[in-house]
Order: sequence, then structure tokens, then C-alpha cells
Amino acid sequence: MQRVPIFDADNHMYETREAFTKFLPDRYRGAIRYVEVEGRTKIAVRGQISEYIPNPTFDVVARPGAQEDYFRRGNREGKSRREIFGEPIRSIPAFREPEPRLEMMDELGVDRTILYPTLASLLEERMKDDPELTHAAIHALNEWMYETWTFNFKDRIFATPIITLPIVERAIEELEWVLERGARAVLIRPAPVPGYRGSRSFAKPEFDPFWAKVVEADLLVVMHGSDSGYARHVNEWTGTDAEMQPFKSGVPTAFRLLQSTKPAEDAVASLVCEGLLSRFPALKVAVVELGMSWMFPLIDRFKDIYKKVPQDFEENPIDVIKRNVYVCGFWEEDFGALAGLLGDTQVLFGSDWPHPEGLARPADFTEDLAHLPEPTLRRIMGENMARLMNVPTAAI
Repeated sequence: MQRVPIFDADNHMYETREAFTKFLPDRYRGAIRYVEVEGRTKIAVRGQISEYIPNPTFDVVARPGAQEDYFRRGNREGKSRREIFGEPIRSIPAFREPEPRLEMMDELGVDRTILYPTLASLLEERMKDDPELTHAAIHALNEWMYETWTFNFKDRIFATPIITLPIVERAIEELEWVLERGARAVLIRPAPVPGYRGSRSFAKPEFDPFWAKVVEADLLVVMHGSDSGYARHVNEWTGTDAEMQPFKSGVPTAFRLLQSTKPAEDAVASLVCEGLLSRFPALKVAVVELGMSWMFPLIDRFKDIYKKVPQDFEENPIDVIKRNVYVCGFWEEDFGALAGLLGDTQVLFGSDWPHPEGLARPADFTEDLAHLPEPTLRRIMGENMARLMNVPTAAI
């Protein structure tokens, strides 16, 4: 078999300190700050110190793929989180700049990648009662991302700007701004959209003018694992008041992990139940780094619900999911089973590089999929993503 072209659907940058603040309007200057707490640098949003990520400067990070053995084989020895992560490393230029990243991709055998911010996933939840600030902060981050990475670096690295939706007109303005600068995909949080009158689904008809422009531009919409605000549900069950901390043990860890994929299930369910994907059948939605296990019971439940209340749907919800939704599961899950459920055109590969829970060498995943038919393997490893992003599928 010839080398399989790889389009990695889940790569990350590590933001610098100025990512949130360089372009933030003066009237919001104090909204995001880095502060020193007992000798360690923390990020404070609106005066509240966040532990969302223990080291928000990313000067020192866990090595890429540090948890690979843990996810492959489990933790029968009962190792501590620190033992599993191992010795940290200093950040390298490939984590923060496009040219060194391109060199690293060549070394790792990755042809193209879509690139997401890391720390940015904390912003929207911590600003949800101030829509104006949310839009300003997200735009400031997008400006920094465009200046640092561009949204299309040599047709190989596609940094993905965020669109926040509280004020629909502002969301459309941001969409037009990123389109003018070459964005091929946008990142939207899998969570209810906060607003002045409370939260609501992004699939409500009030957002249709935004989605119409997304479809017109043939953009891919990515819903990536983020702080979707679900910590409040975990806290109500556990009697705690803990902030979501994806890189730190929670209280209790097991219960939190059981809830971690709920945002994906709820987001897709809302897209279908609110009829958005039927109103816009050409809309492309990829669910990334939220696993795939939730999709199997969701399909079964939709089958049962459609049998009982077909009048609630414009078309068969299973057909809608198989037409509009693409899933990039956790790399340790069964991609063959997901391809069997949705069809192999709907499954994407993502390594989560350079995060510790990701793969150290993304191209090695072809060996994990070697049992699949070659056409299916090629689609999952890169052809599907290339088609969604409108770029050639051939290896570079």
C-alpha cells in the first residue's frame, strides 16, 4: 500500500500571553489578565482566577502523547496523574509558529491539519452574562490568530477562528471578517448560546441568517471539546462548586468523565430536533475531540423517537445525521464501528497533537486502522477532511 495522505482533523496551537490581550479594545483591558499566585502564573477572567488549565502560559507543557500508553492500556497500576504525564518539556517553536510547525508536520508525516487554540475554550463560559465582552474578546483572539498563523498557511495549516453567537448580527460580522481573510472552517462551541434574555439553541430560526452565510461560503463548522458549561450539572449531582478543569483531576473524576461527552450528544440532537440541518441540508458539522461513544445510543434513541412522533421531524433524523454530521472520535476508540454506523465518509481522524492525551506520532494511527478496507482507511485518515475543506487529497 502506498503512503496514506493524512489530513489531521485535530491539532492545537499553544497561545502566547498576548493572544487574548493584544487586540482587546481599551475599554475591556482589565477583563483578561495574567496574575501571579504563590509563584505561579494564572489567568484571571473578569477578576476571577481560573484553574481551567494549570499553566496558561504554556511555557512548560506535557510532552505530546504523554498519555498514549495510559489510553491504550489503562492504569492498572493506579499511577497518579503526575506519574502518567511524566516529565514536562519546554514549549518549542512548533507549538506557537507556523513555519516550525510545518517542519514538524513533515517530520511526523502529516500533510495537512486543521489547527485549534487551546486556552480559548475557557472564554465564552466565563463571559456568558456579558455578550458584548464575549464578542470583543473572541474577535481579539481571532485577530491575534490571523496575525500569528493566518487562517490558511500554505494550504497545509488551517488555523480555525472562533465564532461566538450571542448577538446574531455580531456573529455575522465576525463570519464575514474571517471569510475575507481566507478561513476554511470556523469553531463554534457545543453549548447553548447565552444572551440578554437567557440561553437558547444555536439551531433556533433566529440564527438562520448566520447559517445561510456559512452554507453560502461552503464552510466547515467544527464543534470541538470545550467548556460547554456542563460543570454546573456535575456540581449539582456531586454537591461541589468545582470549575471545569480538563487537565486536572476533578471531584469526583469518574462521574465527571461519564458526563464529558454530553455536550456532543446534546448539540447534535438540537441540530436535528430544531430542524436546522433540514433547513440547511448542505451544512457541514464536524464534532471533534468529544468521543464517538455517544453516537451509538443517540442513533438508537432517534430511531425509537422517529417511530413514535414522526410529525416532529421534517425528515428521518438518522438520514440527517448521516448526511450532515462528521465525527472525529478519540483515537483510542473503534473507528471501524463508527464507520459501520454512519458510513465511512462521515468519520475523521484527529491526533490531538501536541496535547498529552493525543498521539505522539499521528501517522502511526494508520497501523491501528490497518484491519479496515484500504478505501475506508484512506477516507478516515485524510480524504474525508480534504473533501470537507475543499483541498486536494493527494499527499504532499
